[in-house]
Amino acid sequence: MADFKINSQKLQNNVILINVKGFLDAYTYGELEQAINDFFGQHLYKFIVDLSQVDYISSAGAGVFIGAIGLSQENGGNIVIIRPKPNVKEVFDLLGLSQIFTIANSMESALKVFK
Repeated sequence: MADFKINSQKLQNNVILINVKGFLDAYTYGELEQAINDFFGQHLYKFIVDLSQVDYISSAGAGVFIGAIGLSQENGGNIVIIRPKPNVKEVFDLLGLSQIFTIANSMESALKVFK
């Protein structure tokens, strides 16, 4: 199993950048869910999630985003996905999530969502 890792940093305008690495699946989704919930607890609702280093995402992994987008948007925020690998993007497409989430190819275009 690939090493799973999350790190995050606060950008301008209280936007949180979360970098995810490895497999986002039934074994690891809880870590990402906890990280997002911790930010919700700090009243932070704007997220850019970099999936460029995610090699695999399961429906459980994608479920983290589904579970978080409502609360995020209800509080004036959003979740923008950047640079997903083709196989990860395909999962988003198959689950219909590409219709719900903004998927950006660069940090610059992702940040424009929050202006």
